[in-house]
Amino acid sequence: MSDGAEGHGNLLYGPQPDVAGAAGYPDAPPRMGFFTDTSVCIGCKACEVACKEWNAIPEDGLVLTGMSYDNTQGLGADTWRHVAFIEQRKPLAGQEPGVAHDDHDDHDDIDVFAAASRLGTDAASPGPGATAPPPGRAPGGAPAGEISPVSPDGRTELRWLMASDVCKHCTHAACLDVCPTGALFRTEYGTVVVQEDVCNGCGYCVPACPYGVIDQRKDDGRVWKCTLCYDRLGVGMEPACAKSCPTDSIQFGPLEELRERARGRVAQLHAAGVTDARLYGESPDDGVGGDGAFFLLLDEPEVYGLPPDPVVTTRDLPDMWRHAALAAVSLVALAAGSFVRRPR
Repeated sequence: MSDGAEGHGNLLYGPQPDVAGAAGYPDAPPRMGFFTDTSVCIGCKACEVACKEWNAIPEDGLVLTGMSYDNTQGLGADTWRHVAFIEQRKPLAGQEPGVAHDDHDDHDDIDVFAAASRLGTDAASPGPGATAPPPGRAPGGAPAGEISPVSPDGRTELRWLMASDVCKHCTHAACLDVCPTGALFRTEYGTVVVQEDVCNGCGYCVPACPYGVIDQRKDDGRVWKCTLCYDRLGVGMEPACAKSCPTDSIQFGPLEELRERARGRVAQLHAAGVTDARLYGESPDDGVGGDGAFFLLLDEPEVYGLPPDPVVTTRDLPDMWRHAALAAVSLVALAAGSFVRRPR
């Protein structure tokens, strides 16, 4: 690729090592972000509560989805952090989540209520109060009569995948690129923030986001999303969600340090036999130039409701404008030609 092409690529797509510098901050601090390690998320939703409390986000109802214990459903204008709950019928006994399961297993027909009704009645599920499988029925990796390191009560019906989702603060943020009023802007920390007093509610940014994160508030039409606690960063504090996380599932810091830490964590899990562990959104070579908030997942991205190959929706704008200009020139040429050849 030529130098010109590289410069063009850094404008709307491709790697961009100096996001803040490209946004006009010559002496910016290191780019800050989130690394969410879903392998240690316990689904406590402390991050959701802390986010709402600090940012004074209105209550948006506690509505069970009918698919899990999740009562916030997804990210939106009034939910800037969302903890996904995914139940799967996959073996858990005596092993870490994500190991030795059938990749072709169909999980769409799981009836979690039927599984719950069988607790304490079948061979795979000990009775109430049991803390260890009886001799002869211990799961692999757990000696008979002792507590399993993963399933203390010996249950093997379901495994839980939990993940705290948030705005990705993309390197190439389509929401920012399409905003006609400048309501969205890039901060000196490389994050993307909405100025609600500038937003006119046009909604262009909503379909532009490849992750479906940004959303309009119903009562006034303006858009809202995670700011990565921009006000806290300015006074040396970490974001409220990371501060409140009891297991350090949500880690905050300089993005390059987080990427290095995440790669080490994946290597650790692989060495322990968790071969499904993978990073999502950390690569500068992906369709958005890398995310400012990336994840360690224990299954495919689609399982967590994440797009498998997100691409910034403004990537093809130059080609679109070139094609439109070519079409316009062709129409003008045809019109001029017909005028010149018209008989007098």
